[in-house]
Amino acid sequence: MTNPLHHSDATFSGAEIILQALRDNGVDTIFGYPGGAVLPIYDELFQQSEIRHILVRHEQSAGHAAEGYARSTGKVGVVLVTSGPGVTNMVTPLQNALMDSTPIVCISGQVPTGLIGTDAFQECDTVGITRPCTKHNYIVTDIKDLARTVHEAFEIARSGRPGPVLIDIPKDVQMSMGRYVAPDTTSRRSPDVSIKQSEVEVAAELLAGARRGIIYSGGGVINAGAEASGLLRDLASATGFPVTSTLMGLGAFPGTDPAWLGMLGLHGTYEANMAMHECDVMLCVGARFDDRVTGLVNRFSPHSKKIHIDIDPSSINKIVPVDVRMRADAAQGIRSLLDALPRNIQQSRPERLDAWWSRINEWRARKSLSYRAQRSTIMPQFALERLWHAINERDPIVTTEVGQHQMWAAQFFKFTSPNRFVTSGGLGTMGFGLPAALGAQLANPEALVINVAGDASIQMNMKELATAVQYQVPVKNFVLNNSHLGMVRQLQQHFHHNRKSHSYSDALPDFAKLAEAYGARGIICSHPDDLDDAIGEMLAWPGPVVFDCRVAQLENCYPMIKSGRGHNEMWLGPDADANEDSSAAVSDMRSEPELHAI
Repeated sequence: MTNPLHHSDATFSGAEIILQALRDNGVDTIFGYPGGAVLPIYDELFQQSEIRHILVRHEQSAGHAAEGYARSTGKVGVVLVTSGPGVTNMVTPLQNALMDSTPIVCISGQVPTGLIGTDAFQECDTVGITRPCTKHNYIVTDIKDLARTVHEAFEIARSGRPGPVLIDIPKDVQMSMGRYVAPDTTSRRSPDVSIKQSEVEVAAELLAGARRGIIYSGGGVINAGAEASGLLRDLASATGFPVTSTLMGLGAFPGTDPAWLGMLGLHGTYEANMAMHECDVMLCVGARFDDRVTGLVNRFSPHSKKIHIDIDPSSINKIVPVDVRMRADAAQGIRSLLDALPRNIQQSRPERLDAWWSRINEWRARKSLSYRAQRSTIMPQFALERLWHAINERDPIVTTEVGQHQMWAAQFFKFTSPNRFVTSGGLGTMGFGLPAALGAQLANPEALVINVAGDASIQMNMKELATAVQYQVPVKNFVLNNSHLGMVRQLQQHFHHNRKSHSYSDALPDFAKLAEAYGARGIICSHPDDLDDAIGEMLAWPGPVVFDCRVAQLENCYPMIKSGRGHNEMWLGPDADANEDSSAAVSDMRSEPELHAI
């Protein structure tokens, strides 16, 4: 049956047009919170069943849930909020999505057009406020532009380097009558990105001649889809190079592959950072040379030739000068290199790369992720190792909050698939993980979804447990409870003479009882011997869970690049030396660890 909104002679309300535009762009789920300026849209939502609406407890959570939906599926996440404080609460997730290249569309209500500029109740300059934190934004003041604007917003959000788009719609426009225009007559397509063959040939020649090559991948590989991740694996196999990744790129290359060096950067592995420093050819795919990767820029990989593939031309040569620039989607760029590489490259690999892999194995032998197990105290690294042991065969989706627990998850979880690690990278937003887990679980109802959290971060948006209970969303929240703002405390130890200014929480809730107050399951574990059974109990519970894992309070996250130093200058911590006596006592956590540099 033909949809009546597609008849050019019929007229419909702005709210009806919005809902149909969402359907025509493949939307099946909206995260939102109602208010006066969007009630016409909510009234239309009530009268239909194709689009599911999830009522969150705070607009910020709606944005993060949409990010979790988008990051776990590759689709565009959608948010609906009211004017004034409703949309200002969306600023954090919009900026988060912008920095992490996450495609979301936010529809916000606005006061009627005749009241704009009068300081009306719940009015704010939405376009002005959100311009710096969106890829594009609109205010629609004419019903004739409404359908076209919604279609265009989706195209902008998902094309090129993905990102957030906001559409501000005054209430009178939502109630006006107009005609609907289908997306196939208005959709704006991104221009074709053509790679210069001369660039491809130069890059291929550099890769073929490298004796200390490395592949440095980022979130752009995951954004380019499953094909790009497959091609990345093909390229690593063809070249024989080791592979490392940013936080946002984890899962694009299997964490179990022998060529995998682990994450690089501030809390990356010793072998990843040292290989980046000493390589002679670096291929960067879908990453942007973030400061947490480079350390001091003028000391970053000083002797290498650098090739950069990125869909966003503004990211190339922005921070680190490169020798070959290839503006392309990751899949397109890698495919072109595979086609251009000499056919005999695999035959020459042992001769060229044996010494390089020997050096890498020496760095690996330092065991930079080592930690000292305790008999009566749960070490946070141990907790995550046991959690991963219990869940890895289920190909879980893991979200995180932000802090030490986030870095430990990145270090110890060995993701083998893209779109399985959902975290806040660029902005580092505490409170991200729980709502992101809700979005990921609703988008992937059959998946196991775990939110790895800290006791401070989980409290930022813990009210979303009510959302999980209401919609029967079985997310598992694994809280590493150390009674501190862990990463803040670690930085205070190292850079502020151990003055722990306001980083200790002496009024923590009983997380298990709080979970039960919301109608979820609460579990407490404080002894290593009980950990496996408690994790099994959490995984067996059919609904949402908060697991209060009480861990060593003063454990630090290593390796760590010291502020203002090069990426090869790392604190490895007291337990990283493979030859150290494992029975030795743990070093005083107030002392400064040994600084290792080559």
